[in-house]
Amino acid sequence: MRAKFFLPLVLFAGLVAVFLFGLRLDPSRVPSPLLDRPVPAFALPDLEGGEDGLKTADFLGGPTLVNFFASWCLPCLVEHPLLLRLGHEGRVRIFGVAYKDKPEDTARWLAERGNPYDRIGVDRTGRAAIEWGVYGVPESYLVDGEGRIRWKHVGVLTPEVWEEDFLPRLEGVGK
Repeated sequence: MRAKFFLPLVLFAGLVAVFLFGLRLDPSRVPSPLLDRPVPAFALPDLEGGEDGLKTADFLGGPTLVNFFASWCLPCLVEHPLLLRLGHEGRVRIFGVAYKDKPEDTARWLAERGNPYDRIGVDRTGRAAIEWGVYGVPESYLVDGEGRIRWKHVGVLTPEVWEEDFLPRLEGVGK
């Protein structure tokens, strides 16, 4: 009979514990089953509709920052100045994937703000993003020179994330 009275209290305490644990997690650290695996097989057209946009083989030969973005994405606007700076520094190749965006909107957006990308693939349907495990834009990945995904960041890429998370991993994957 006493257990009947304590059961709701025990369930409530369990829910509070689960919520408190969840609040301590960093939402930008979403685990990816693709970490340490080769990039998915894909081939995306470029902004002008050609076939040489971005494909799996482009990742071989050196580390690459891959950034999924869109012209309609406000957080992408926030991280864009950092990507421009990184593009000018030239420490790593930057490939962009225009996610569910019209090529003309992407081209206009880049013309107005500058283009930090060495290559851009247009993912109109979002199929490539699904293969990469993208939850939403912006998302960034570090791919090593052998074409393996080594790091994933969900959300705006900030100078702090760049310094504390990305750079140590970049040095770990070599040139």
